[in-house]
Amino acid sequence: MKRNSKDFNDNQHNNVSAKDTPDNTINDGKLHLEDPDTEVVDVEPDEDGMAEVSEEASELESLRSLLQAKEEEVAKEKKEYMFLMAEFDNFRKRTLRERSELIKNASEKALQGLLPIVDDFERGLDAIKDSSDAEAVKEGMTLIYNKLVKYLGDNGVKAMESTGGDFDPDFHEAVAMVPADADTAAGKIKDTVQKGYTLNDKVLRHAKVVVAQ
Repeated sequence: MKRNSKDFNDNQHNNVSAKDTPDNTINDGKLHLEDPDTEVVDVEPDEDGMAEVSEEASELESLRSLLQAKEEEVAKEKKEYMFLMAEFDNFRKRTLRERSELIKNASEKALQGLLPIVDDFERGLDAIKDSSDAEAVKEGMTLIYNKLVKYLGDNGVKAMESTGGDFDPDFHEAVAMVPADADTAAGKIKDTVQKGYTLNDKVLRHAKVVVAQ
């Protein structure tokens, strides 16, 4: 008796035992792979991977804290810088104002010192009108002149002694050249046409001189 091919295929299918089919189950959050020829395999979380992730998170948090600290430090330094700039600007303005006032007051003081000498000149001129004594006039003019020279000296102004000395272009201005003689050697100053003055050892006015050559 012939078997139907369909019956044969059904029998073959029924002969497959349940133990020959892998049974995959998930218990307690673990995947269990059951196979007749293999052992049960438990897939557990990678501890090294989790530790690496935790370490990276900790490092990121540390960097964020460091960044915040640096930002606060920069903000503090910027505030201090702006404060110093404002202080410097105030100092600069105050210095310019004080310098301007110093120059103004110095000029005012110098002019005030000349006023008594002007008074003496006025009194001398009044005295000349009614006086015919030339010697008395000369004496009065000399007194006023000496008073003026003393005032200039007290303020650092001194006359240069040029005649007979060596010609120095830093202090003298040659207005004429004359031949050297027995009294004045070449390169020496023969005569002073106009006196030179210094102010605290700085040239206030060059002396105009005649130089022997």
